[in-house]
Amino acid sequence: MYKKIKICGEVIHGNKKGRIIGYPTANIALSEKQCEAMQEGTYSGTVKRKEKTYKGAIFISHSKNLLEVHILDFDQKIYGQEICIEITRRIRDNKKFLSVNDLKMQITKDIESIRKEDGNSTL
Repeated sequence: MYKKIKICGEVIHGNKKGRIIGYPTANIALSEKQCEAMQEGTYSGTVKRKEKTYKGAIFISHSKNLLEVHILDFDQKIYGQEICIEITRRIRDNKKFLSVNDLKMQITKDIESIRKEDGNSTL
């Protein structure tokens, strides 16, 4: 069983790579201490924003000190707003991909796994 971790923070601008490949992310800067508490990799969890909770595919990057979350079934610009993320399950380690298409295929599989957790994208 994975120990749940909760992180709240302001959504900051990233490099827009997720949006370009069809998986936009909300990004939160992490402190060194927060990075040390988590392994780099992909996780599932929930995202709370303005009293509504969504499922999310979460990536922790130690090299960028960044948490990136693709919020399922959500398409709003929320830069500067606070969100709270609860990481509930580790999906996989970080890995390098040979192509953007390989990365997109893996993200699609990750999201399918997250959707199957209880069948809904919003809670």
